Amino acid sequence: MDIQYAILGFLSWRPFSGYDLKKIISESDLFYWSGNNNQIYKSLIDLHQTNQVTQQILYQENLPSRKVYTITEKGIHTLRAWLLSHPELPEFRNNFMIQLAWADPLSKEEMDALLGTYEEEIDVQLRMRLVQAQAQRAPQRTPRESYLWARISENMTASYQHELDWVREVRKALNEEKFMS
Repeated sequence: MDIQYAILGFLSWRPFSGYDLKKIISESDLFYWSGNNNQIYKSLIDLHQTNQVTQQILYQENLPSRKVYTITEKGIHTLRAWLLSHPELPEFRNNFMIQLAWADPLSKEEMDALLGTYEEEIDVQLRMRLVQAQAQRAPQRTPRESYLWARISENMTASYQHELDWVREVRKALNEEKFMS
């Protein structure tokens, strides 16, 4: 994900401080981003220097000043151009699949433990996802936008559920007689 487009998207919703953006992005499954938090601030500086966002400094008593950013018309045009660009296909990289591909030398017990650990991790992620989905901040400016955010959340939850169902099926099949040796 290009962090600048996510930032422009959020700012198209409403003004945010860099701290607020950092928090939303770091707590979100939907806006997963592997960069460091300083890049959010760097992106805000770049967006400000290119007149895609404005910056307002809010002075607070007994607290550090806050910089609140608002998207400009130029930023809206940049976001719109990106929205109309060719969509990227999802990435299906899963390091566990590589690990599992070479797991045949493991004993039955080791294999079951490996799959069990993965199953537990996916189950925890699914449960957390369900809680996050209920608490998720969504713009809800229009019925269509609300529908899209709900469907995106549903898609992410279904992905975790599919992975959980898959690992359980693999564990069950590997514990059947035909794989005993």
